[in-house]
Amino acid sequence: MFSRLLLFVALLLVPGALRAEEAPVEKAGFAKKLTIYLAKGPANACGAGCDRWIAIEGEIDREAAQRIRTFLFPIKDRHLPIYLHSPGGNVEQSYAIARFLRAHKAIARVGRTTVPACFTGTQTDAACLKVKAAKGEVEAELTTRNAMCVSACAYLFLGATDREVAPDSVLAVHNSRLMFVVHGNPSPQVVADFRRREMVSADRDRNLFLAAMGISHELSELIRTVKFENLHVLTRPELYRFGIDTRPLPETLWAVEKETRPYVRKIAQQKKGDGGAFRMMEWRLFCENKDRGRLMFVREFDEGAAGKSTVVMMAGAAKAIAFGRLPARFGKYEVWSDPVGSDTVKAMLAVPHLQIGESTPPSDGKSDPKSDIKSDLKPDFATFDIETTGLEQGWAQLLASCPATSAGPKPASPLPAAASPSVNAGPAASPSP
Repeated sequence: MFSRLLLFVALLLVPGALRAEEAPVEKAGFAKKLTIYLAKGPANACGAGCDRWIAIEGEIDREAAQRIRTFLFPIKDRHLPIYLHSPGGNVEQSYAIARFLRAHKAIARVGRTTVPACFTGTQTDAACLKVKAAKGEVEAELTTRNAMCVSACAYLFLGATDREVAPDSVLAVHNSRLMFVVHGNPSPQVVADFRRREMVSADRDRNLFLAAMGISHELSELIRTVKFENLHVLTRPELYRFGIDTRPLPETLWAVEKETRPYVRKIAQQKKGDGGAFRMMEWRLFCENKDRGRLMFVREFDEGAAGKSTVVMMAGAAKAIAFGRLPARFGKYEVWSDPVGSDTVKAMLAVPHLQIGESTPPSDGKSDPKSDIKSDLKPDFATFDIETTGLEQGWAQLLASCPATSAGPKPASPLPAAASPSVNAGPAASPSP
């Protein structure tokens, strides 16, 4: 959850009338005003064939809606995705922005944009905000890792007609709170009646808004149960059930994780049954030397299928890449780890998708799924594809720091990093500036 989530109010009851607004939220590391700019990144930074996007970040202030309209209205390319990274703020403004996004059939995703030109300071200091406010495109980098759209930002996000919440980013909600300063000397009963009417009005407005956005009423019911001081991170089944992100296999792009031993990582969540549960999966590709890598696959353990199946990864028509045997078990995860030669890596980079298949070993346990994938795959099992977008760029980065070919094969641990998926269960403690 957030560390040091600071709350403040600027709410007023003027003499002779009662008036209240919903409290904005302040979060260290975010600009105090909603910032919007056109970002330009490397090839495929925002998906296959996508290198330009619209960044919206910071607190939703009281003039945010007009600023967003002014910026977006002249942009002719309506297919540019919008990436949001915000702690929330003014609810009425978020509703207004959401309706504007809906009218423009916007594509929205949760993602964090960083501008390299700002690395000497922060992403929110005056100098950096000036860079972002400049006309034209801003050279930038994009990640979904630890990105967040919470509180009023969630309402803004719902306005898009195409919505994506990556498995390693966060969409979170909570109830509103009305706070005000009383001028004059109204009776406690008058104040209590006013508060009650305003909360009823706020609930009604939220219900009407969510219905207009095509979102299940269940979300409004959930929001009412979450105290303003808390945040509820929407789970993948909730995102699916409420109609927010209904993809059966949400996935991240391949991206370099700069750990002690760096690797290229991809996370996906696979829908099970009617969407009441999703299974977390992660792939990691390490560079052991210039001629050899190591591919690791981690997924949540399924008690019902334990020890009954194995996984095969393919590039193209039934060309096995790795695995093809039973996994090791570590806690609630099962792990496969195989060495892959440079020719195998090239085969992975040459295709837009990799196919994941599952097979059942014969009763004698002698068959190797690598040798006859077609005959070993279960006829009732639907294979699925994962994209390779970002893998080529990530592998190139690994090779730049990878050791030269060694004289002999160097033994590698079956767990070259933490075995469990690296996705967080909640907002980052403090987003990197």
